[in-house]
Amino acid sequence: MQATRTTDLDGNDKVGTICRALRRAIIEQALEPGAKLPEDALGERFGVSRTIARHALGQLAAQGLVELRRNRIAVVATPSWQEARAAFDIRIELERLVVRQLAGNLSRAQIAELKAHVDAEEAARAGPDAVSIRLATEFHILLASMTNSPILIRYVSEVAYRCCLTLSLYSRPHSSECAINEHRAIIDALAAGKADDVIALMHTHLDSVASRALLSPAKPRERDLLEILAPYAADESGAGKVRRKADLNGGASE
Repeated sequence: MQATRTTDLDGNDKVGTICRALRRAIIEQALEPGAKLPEDALGERFGVSRTIARHALGQLAAQGLVELRRNRIAVVATPSWQEARAAFDIRIELERLVVRQLAGNLSRAQIAELKAHVDAEEAARAGPDAVSIRLATEFHILLASMTNSPILIRYVSEVAYRCCLTLSLYSRPHSSECAINEHRAIIDALAAGKADDVIALMHTHLDSVASRALLSPAKPRERDLLEILAPYAADESGAGKVRRKADLNGGASE
């Protein structure tokens, strides 16, 4: 089985660049719930038109990270814990489908990619909880991408990001060691082709993630939107150059 190239839900265009940067800023709590996201300010930061910024906000709204209000006002979403529990229940069923499809069907390169991602999670343990939560969520989205099923990729990504935002906002501080060990166990079960075992592991893992969460109000902050997004825009600019280079190299070899 050939190694799959990870599917990017946003694509590699300007809309995708804004989506990735804003998503990270929201999940890592650089942008707090209720923060306004003016189209003109986003256009200025990313060097795009208001129309492109509006499309990006629309994609993030579909993922539950942004709320679109009347008069084209967009703000960072503020999900409730009740909504999060329902999202986790849906996510559990979707991800059972993912691991059932992948069990025993992953290439060595894919297994290595999953293990490398978990290594990155481990390396981030000493940093902010929100970064660890984002990386843990991206592990599940990486699994979904390996199914090569557009429907699973789309819906797992959307519900996972909704859950991720809620965890970033409301979960109590805890060691990420549990989640990392659970991810490693899932990889081992997938590699061994133990479908029933990995389905049970995924169910227990996601249910435990939801249960470890605890409502805790965030402290309000006042910062300029352009200042907040500066490092995220810079990261996306650098990552975009790497992706374009990889695409060119890949295209030359195909």
